[in-house]
Amino acid sequence: MSSYTEIELINNEAVHNFELYVEGHRAFVDYLKKGEKYYLVHTEVPQALEGKGVATALVDKVFQYIESQNAKVVPLCVYVQGFLKRHPEWSRVIA
Repeated sequence: MSSYTEIELINNEAVHNFELYVEGHRAFVDYLKKGEKYYLVHTEVPQALEGKGVATALVDKVFQYIESQNAKVVPLCVYVQGFLKRHPEWSRVIA
């Protein structure tokens, strides 16, 4: 399973999405930004990419990006909440 490390995360601020393009498909995390906090609202991965670890890689990249901005995460998305249970090391970025 690929970790998609070679694929760059796009912060599409115009539509408040963190995006990852994999095999021509767009996976994204919908967010709201208030001050130094990113409210992660919804994670979506196209059906064609399901089961390939794309959502995990996407959320991991989003957390890396947010941490690099010295910002914090408010995990409203059910998938992100589940990711945090599986990856407790990322609790350091939670608001």
